[in-house]
Amino acid sequence: MGDGPATLAQAGYLVAAVLFVLGLKGLARPRTAVRGNLLGASGMLLAVVVTLADRAIVDYGVIALGLVVGAAIGVVAATRVQMTGMPELVALFNGFGGGASVLVGAASFLVAVDEGTETVDLVVAAALTVAIGAVTFTGSVVAFTKLRELMAFHPQQGKLVRVANLIGVGAVVALGLALLAQPSNELWLWLLIAVGLVLGAAFVLPIGGADMPVVIALLNSMSGLAAAATGFVLSNSLLIIAGSLVGASGLILTRIMCVAMNRSLVDVLFTQLAAAGGGLDPDDIYGGRIKSTSPEEVALMLDDADRVVVVPGYGMAVAQAQHAVRDLTRSLEDRGTEVVFAIHPVAGRMPGHMNVLLAEADIPYGQLVEMDDANPTFARTDVAIVIGANDVVNPAARTDPDSPIAGMPIIDVDQARTVVVVKRSLSPGFAGIPNPLFAADNTVMLFGDGRDAVVDITKAMADV
Repeated sequence: MGDGPATLAQAGYLVAAVLFVLGLKGLARPRTAVRGNLLGASGMLLAVVVTLADRAIVDYGVIALGLVVGAAIGVVAATRVQMTGMPELVALFNGFGGGASVLVGAASFLVAVDEGTETVDLVVAAALTVAIGAVTFTGSVVAFTKLRELMAFHPQQGKLVRVANLIGVGAVVALGLALLAQPSNELWLWLLIAVGLVLGAAFVLPIGGADMPVVIALLNSMSGLAAAATGFVLSNSLLIIAGSLVGASGLILTRIMCVAMNRSLVDVLFTQLAAAGGGLDPDDIYGGRIKSTSPEEVALMLDDADRVVVVPGYGMAVAQAQHAVRDLTRSLEDRGTEVVFAIHPVAGRMPGHMNVLLAEADIPYGQLVEMDDANPTFARTDVAIVIGANDVVNPAARTDPDSPIAGMPIIDVDQARTVVVVKRSLSPGFAGIPNPLFAADNTVMLFGDGRDAVVDITKAMADV
């Protein structure tokens, strides 16, 4: 192509890159998330159009088929996947990104070797692309199965896998160096991909469910890094920019999640969070101390409350109770009660899970309060309603230095005048330990399905 079309292509890439940056900025706030999503999607559409127009030979029939198949899958996913399934869907998206990087990076590398045009820069970029992409792909697949609770893993076996992981990292480095030394030997490329695939699965396999939000953020970052490396293989500046944005934002989010759990990334990857439930006996904590309540009694408590704080957890997502919670909120507000939502950074199974869930129910963003801002207000809170949350409100993180979650920042609901915990049973959360909050003097338990329980409370309030 001539300089003119090439210049237009670069200009198109620049506009797309700006749209990506603006879209990412918009996604940082729920109020602007829809606009940010549209800007990012527009940037991607422009990038695809410019890329296709910039190629002299393109099989548009195959591309059209891919668009149709991909669009069909996307429509089904967008319309049928429930909010409880969003973490798994995000994990799959990360995996698809990593898998695509492996395919594109390997194909481009083999073409360059066949044509004798491989350079040191290309070999290094290709090695990074297939290694990171392979780890991301299988790691995301394992994360998907764990989030779907299709796979369990014994902590003792996890120790063995972590030792194998260290060996696997060394093997990836060695194979990358071998590929750099002998790029014409395709065996090194296939071995690198194979070891990367095994390493990705092995890394995620022993990680406990409580650490999954961190893993999802890390895999998201790795998918971006793989895409950026692919950009160097293809000499595509836009792919480098887009991959770098995803990689950097994913790393920042991973850091935020680690701080929220008081765990380093090394701890997440190489240390079991809670082995065997921390050795705590639920009978010693709950025995004779659990106070059950009814929707009618909770309605009476709420009728006298001036301030109510709702703490959502994954159980609310499972019960699909967000719309029922919205109705309860409006009923309380009609009575002049102040209602806010205290959000823990790692509540749910992916970063921002609760924020998205509540936004789906049209709960105003102004009512969502971050943990650090909510905690100082519980001393003047009349009623705190915990719906499906467990580890993120467990006071053992503050009071028990031997607890597996010791030091983890939590939402201080136990400091409210009255705490109502809506939960199906006394079963532990992801950390696998009992929660002393359930047996506290100021706590009552409303056992049952989250949605049904909240609906019954709202109905009971109408009769108060």
